[in-house]
Amino acid sequence: MTVKQLSLPELADACTGLGIRHVGLWREPVQSYGLEATAKLVRDAGLTVTTLCRGGFLTAIGPAERAAALADNRRAVDEAAALGTDTLVLVSGGLPVGSKDLHGARERIADALAELGPYAERHGVRLAIEPLHPMYAADRCVVSTLTQALDLAERFPAHQVGVTVDTYHLWWDDRAPEQIARAGATGRIHTFQLADWTTPLPEGVLNGRGQIGDGAIDMREWKAYVETAGYTGPIEVELFNDGLWARDGREVLAETAARFVEHVME
Repeated sequence: MTVKQLSLPELADACTGLGIRHVGLWREPVQSYGLEATAKLVRDAGLTVTTLCRGGFLTAIGPAERAAALADNRRAVDEAAALGTDTLVLVSGGLPVGSKDLHGARERIADALAELGPYAERHGVRLAIEPLHPMYAADRCVVSTLTQALDLAERFPAHQVGVTVDTYHLWWDDRAPEQIARAGATGRIHTFQLADWTTPLPEGVLNGRGQIGDGAIDMREWKAYVETAGYTGPIEVELFNDGLWARDGREVLAETAARFVEHVME
């Protein structure tokens, strides 16, 4: 998503040229290019798919809408397995139209996970609940904190359901470090994502994730949190940013890799 202006073949070629060996994919471009074709493309390029994004949107009330959501999430699990990744990221969904019941929405997520967790396990895929910043609670994700995400995940085995730790969504929460330790203690950190927080936020707020190093988040500090908690997996950079998307994608990818080294690794 950081360089969504690149086609999947262009992305694979650019990653190869920069020595990037891992890539997180989103379902929409994969579906457009073709699932089998994408799996072959990344395999031939020597790339490992770290995660597939996204499943979720599990808060609907009506039986037909809930059945459709479950079916779509089962398809997402199938796609993740075909791509060779063991992790499907879940954005849980916002409040249904006309509802103000946050607790009820979260309970419907748990009900869905009870069905999806075993299905994912049979396909060798883990579900990673991603808490989103509270500004998205109404329309996109009623799970706003790592505490809430873990309270849901811990109802299920860790090899079925864990969490996503994303700096953009969690950096403001002073309880997040202790919750990262909680997640690590039971093996529930399924993926770790980076994006910076810059202001002013754009209209609509969705595409406001800053390039690493441009904002308020101490990336090394967050990397230390997850490593101390025992996480040894890949680190993804996921930037929704209209300014970055308007630029040459290969240039943005090279810049992002350089910023990762400068602000995360060194």
